[in-house]
Amino acid sequence: MITLDTLDTLSRLVEESADQDVLFVRWSRGPDADLACPERGQSSVDALTGVALPGLSANPLRVEPWWGGRSIRLWVARRLYDYRHLREQRGPGVRPWVLVGDECGRGPDNEPLVSCRHPLAWISDHALHECETAVERLSSAEWGSLRRA
Repeated sequence: MITLDTLDTLSRLVEESADQDVLFVRWSRGPDADLACPERGQSSVDALTGVALPGLSANPLRVEPWWGGRSIRLWVARRLYDYRHLREQRGPGVRPWVLVGDECGRGPDNEPLVSCRHPLAWISDHALHECETAVERLSSAEWGSLRRA
């Protein structure tokens, strides 16, 4: 799988796929870990209850129509910024990757549950740093990561 080294590269991928495949970002140990167990299928687990979910927890990268002509780069940066805490929370080897998928349900936090059609790319640490920089430049005291304390 390729690695997207910059926020601009990821933003172009999102822009170019706007009328085609639906892209999602998932924070995990990657497609080898998520797709390797045929008896479990493509399933995430609810951390609170331990319930197996009918798909992989992921977040859409598709730009919503209400975003208008605003920066796709900022949209993508925010999608990654919001969940960057999952890397530390879920342990070693967890990183974001992009997949083409189909939504098959909603999780307990109202996140999309996705069936992965195929994995596309890893997102590099450099691109993640660029996301943080882009979002933190806005410095809103009333907004922040979705991390639960």
